[in-house]
Amino acid sequence: MRKFLPLLLLAACATPVKYERPPVELPAAWKETAPRYAEDGRWWLIYADGSLDKLLDEATKQNADLLIALARVDEARALLRESQSFFFPRVDAQASSTRQQISRRNATSFPGLPREFNQHRAGLNVSYEVDLFGRLRSGAAAARAELQASEAAREAVRLALAAEVTKSYYSLQSLAQQVELTRQTLALREDALSLQRKRFDAGVISDFELRQLEAEAAVVRAQLPPLEAEREREEAALSVLLGRTPKDVFDGSVVLGASEQKLIAPVLPAGMPSELLLRRPDLVEAERSLAAANARVAVARSEMFPSIVLTGSLGSESRSLSDLFSGPAAVWALGAAITAPIFAGGRLEARVDAAAARERQALVGYQQTIRNAFGEVRTALVSQARARESYEAETAREEALSQSLRLARLRYQNGVSSQLDVIDAERGLLAARIARIDALRQHRAAIADLFRALGG
Repeated sequence: MRKFLPLLLLAACATPVKYERPPVELPAAWKETAPRYAEDGRWWLIYADGSLDKLLDEATKQNADLLIALARVDEARALLRESQSFFFPRVDAQASSTRQQISRRNATSFPGLPREFNQHRAGLNVSYEVDLFGRLRSGAAAARAELQASEAAREAVRLALAAEVTKSYYSLQSLAQQVELTRQTLALREDALSLQRKRFDAGVISDFELRQLEAEAAVVRAQLPPLEAEREREEAALSVLLGRTPKDVFDGSVVLGASEQKLIAPVLPAGMPSELLLRRPDLVEAERSLAAANARVAVARSEMFPSIVLTGSLGSESRSLSDLFSGPAAVWALGAAITAPIFAGGRLEARVDAAAARERQALVGYQQTIRNAFGEVRTALVSQARARESYEAETAREEALSQSLRLARLRYQNGVSSQLDVIDAERGLLAARIARIDALRQHRAAIADLFRALGG
């Protein structure tokens, strides 16, 4: 027992410290509360938009970033299987056949013995490393944590993709509505201008008034091309995000659903504990990366201790191929080897220091990721509330300007005001309607940002 005591003491020194997630000071609960929350992982169902649902299903099957993330998970899973394979013995089959000639000047050369002969060999070789100091266990633990980190990264990509597709979809829908509204306004201006030209020909209005009316129509006409260009750009960007083919990106179109002009109720439940945010995919990824870095430190430390490898072989060896598997041709061997590092020029210590430095980096990165997450949630909560207020204000503005336009038309019909007063009221109403459409887009985008900040 005494001869094994030094090894036992070394093994105790090399045993890695059990990893524990670092403590984090968190707020007790969210600052704002609300009655509604989408508990389903498909949080975008809160929009009740079938077209959006189809686009998100398409994106989750074809988006390039998500496909890359899935492949990285497969890679990490394969690396974990590789690290676990070292717990088992390695068995190799070996077969060889040689023909050789012995030198006459060699010490093994004797008169009467043939100088040329054949040598055939077949057998099994077995090797097994005794994981006395935890190197293999720590390597497997690191690979397992890295797999979990890659799975969390995949979910983070999926969550970000859903939010980006949602925001792009509603941005495209908003631009399409603005284009349609501008076209309708332009058509009304063109009809009114046609009527005023007839009045000008009849001498009812002056050339000055006609030119002002033409300028007002040109203003609306000039607003249309930039809106159409922005809509085309957004549609192309959404097609790329969906992972469509180059042909579909260039020639295809995105089907939009009917937009209901309504607000979505707040999505945060009353009194939700902030610890739930630690389940956010990017936080899980950062914490699992920290756990992997911790295990890599243990791997580096274990390399400073002896390694024990057991080997064995069983087979046959003979000069004649016909005698290869006969009883006298059997050969076998058993062995054990201990390799202990004595001097490596500081290489092993440097590896430990580098692994410890990477662990510190992962720890700081994890803490910073938590700070960023709570900052994003706070910003998203405020943005959601302010977007609702902005939409409500723009709705009230549109209603007031609609009444103003109605009164301006009555005044014009009764000869109290000019056509320019009506056009001015129309201009204000068009701007208010476009602002209301954009405010609704911002509200829907704020909802998507909040779900992304909450981790879905």
